[in-house]
Amino acid sequence: MKFKFLSLAAIALSSLSFTHIVEAQTISKEELTFLTSEWKGERFPDGRPKIPDDLVRRAKEINIEEAWVVMKNEGYNCQFEGNWKMVHPDVVIAGRALTAQFLPSRPDIEKNIKERGNKQGRIGNTNSWPIDQLSKGDVYVADGFGKIAEGTLIGDNLANSIYAKSGNGVVFDASVRDLEGLSKIEGFNAFVRDFDPSYLKDEYLAGLNTPIRIGRAVVLPGDLVLAKKEGVIFVPAHLVEKVIQTAEFIALRDKFGIQMLKEGKYTPGQIDSQWSDTLKSDFLKWLDKNPKEIPMKRSELDEYMKKRTW
Repeated sequence: MKFKFLSLAAIALSSLSFTHIVEAQTISKEELTFLTSEWKGERFPDGRPKIPDDLVRRAKEINIEEAWVVMKNEGYNCQFEGNWKMVHPDVVIAGRALTAQFLPSRPDIEKNIKERGNKQGRIGNTNSWPIDQLSKGDVYVADGFGKIAEGTLIGDNLANSIYAKSGNGVVFDASVRDLEGLSKIEGFNAFVRDFDPSYLKDEYLAGLNTPIRIGRAVVLPGDLVLAKKEGVIFVPAHLVEKVIQTAEFIALRDKFGIQMLKEGKYTPGQIDSQWSDTLKSDFLKWLDKNPKEIPMKRSELDEYMKKRTW
């Protein structure tokens, strides 16, 4: 049985009585499908968009700056957040967001949530409950309202469970503990506000798989999470293919351009402005000679270039 969580949206928007608020559910599958209605592909049973594994894999190789430009051009201006600390700075995180929202403790609400969870078989503190929902390729993304001291959402025990279930890391607007233990989990990474030795205290899980805010970024369940040294960007599921294809094309264009500049065949002004037909022709010849540089199928690239204005 799926656990019913308190919806933060219900608190903010509903005029229902306190009793009804306490009984409010997490966002329903129908509501999540409505909020992510631009996505036309496969979905998880909980309603989250299921971005194909191949796109998640390819996302690890693209630059955040290029993804940011594509989304900005589409009108998505609130999808990036920086200023993180990391367990392993060179480990990239890419996956589908499973979101959680935490609030400072309020005894009446927290009591009801924990009692209901216990009756439905939930074990431990509420910060461990989202881990039970993780599947391969998920990224546990939590709004911990930036709390550092006593805001440590996980330590190395929970981190090992997270990595075992998802094969991925976490993004927390909060802190974590046990840095030494976390650093021993090969392949795991955590983007957090800081590290702190304290235990989690005076906060509870208020929403699971609901829209959340991470700093200046908006995150919906199922968004593509791409976390690199520069920061974390959250790509709406319906834009993922376009973002990745465009970023991959720009990377190819740049590789070719750099080679042409090194060879002295073209000037910086020619490379950095609208390409001439001759330059385009040389680029296509370069692609034919360097098929291993192309991260997608050649047919997919050719189709993309038909729509490109260069």
